[in-house]
Amino acid sequence: MPHLWMFLLQALTPAEHQVLLIDGNAQPMDEAGIARYVLEQKIGLVGIGAMTRMIAKAYRVADAIRAVGVPVVMGGPHVTEEADEALGRNGGPRHADAVALGEADETWPKIVEDAARGQLKEIYAPVDDFGQERKPNLKDYPAIPWDKINLKQFNLVPNVAKRTLQRIGEGWGTFRIIPMESGRGCPYGCEFCTVTGFFGDSIRFRTNESVVNELLLLKARAKSEGGQIAVFFIDDNFAINIKRTKSLLRDIIAAGAQVHWVAQISANLLRDEELVDLIAASGGKWVFIGMESIDPTNLADVNKGFNKPGEYAAVLERLALRNVYAITSFIYGMDNDTVGVADRTMKEIRTWPAGLPIFGLLTPLPATPLYKRLEAAGRLTRPKHWQEFIPFAMAHTPLRMTIAEAHAEVKAGWAKSYSPEAMAQAVASLKDKPLGYRINIFIARMCFRGIYFPQMGPLAWLKLIYQNRRTISSLVKEGFSTWRGRPAPAAADESLGTGVSTT
Repeated sequence: MPHLWMFLLQALTPAEHQVLLIDGNAQPMDEAGIARYVLEQKIGLVGIGAMTRMIAKAYRVADAIRAVGVPVVMGGPHVTEEADEALGRNGGPRHADAVALGEADETWPKIVEDAARGQLKEIYAPVDDFGQERKPNLKDYPAIPWDKINLKQFNLVPNVAKRTLQRIGEGWGTFRIIPMESGRGCPYGCEFCTVTGFFGDSIRFRTNESVVNELLLLKARAKSEGGQIAVFFIDDNFAINIKRTKSLLRDIIAAGAQVHWVAQISANLLRDEELVDLIAASGGKWVFIGMESIDPTNLADVNKGFNKPGEYAAVLERLALRNVYAITSFIYGMDNDTVGVADRTMKEIRTWPAGLPIFGLLTPLPATPLYKRLEAAGRLTRPKHWQEFIPFAMAHTPLRMTIAEAHAEVKAGWAKSYSPEAMAQAVASLKDKPLGYRINIFIARMCFRGIYFPQMGPLAWLKLIYQNRRTISSLVKEGFSTWRGRPAPAAADESLGTGVSTT
């Protein structure tokens, strides 16, 4: 999914300038092809942003573009902390003509104008007249023209699966998730996270009216085009100010601006019953919760002690009662983790409502407190791990298990959560819900499985469809029966392929 910053900066770009913005996290990316496109379209400036894990690829794209004589500006959390790396000041090759530090809302128009005059500076920082960092307040947020943007780029359903999914239900051959933000900043300062360092601990919000108007624009677009559409609020903690969040959700409801949406919210904030009521009433369908661990010691070690594992089940039940489900994120390789952490975590997950569990490894990102702690302790095994990105690979030595054991735990978590049996069990657990909920979780699981298991090509998807044929057949039959206006017979457990008690 393309990142929101591309469309935000495009809206801030003076219309007379030919500028190309590239999301360096996109898959796949043809460096030579992009360079040719830049020349053919007579692009005068290219802006590239990427997360740490994809920065090496972003550098290759930047190198190819600079090789044909077009200047490149790079930005984002990684480049903000590693500006010398991007500019070639640390002994390595130069990848960028200029870097934009921090949030570029206010500096981007200046960068574009300087490039047009051939007077690019190396570093652009958002500072006031006294040299102090200045954060945009978001009150004058630019209007993003969602009524004109090609939304096909946000479709999560690959062409090879489109026809099969269309048979399940009307509109399911297209599933677009559109990024939107309502605020920035997080005060929590988790040890492994870059958010507080980049956006700061001062929370800033767009006006409710601005958010509502953007939702209404997308809702109208979705109605005219058909297919499934949802909004992903990219705020790092959507409900960090509960009073403000409730106000926004009430305004969304009052304006009839509800679309299905997903947001990141800390588990501790979901104790509020009224908040959860408003989430459901305003269109909230999925909540991403960074649970990280079921071990309180691990959570305290990474400054996330506000997470209470004993509350996880109640939080998820509170959401599920309102037909809102959770994407639950776990990190393995923490200092108190030992062999068997995946099984211990899965034992808990199986007692919760069906959702989308995801698993990763503790990763020391540059300039985070975690990176500094591990560096001081001599535990970094790949200090510049981003220069040769390896998916799901440790960059430091865990304390209570080996690197290989940590890798095995992550693999076990994904394998046990996204096997055909687990997918079928997740669908069957919602047997008392309308068909749409079961279709939703099945398609979401099919897509989320690809985070760990390669399934980019047609053959991989055909294999996945075949492996899950029983569940797909059951959903198709029920969908057809519903369309014909008569109830489907109750499906036997074996028709869903269940047999392993996993969710």
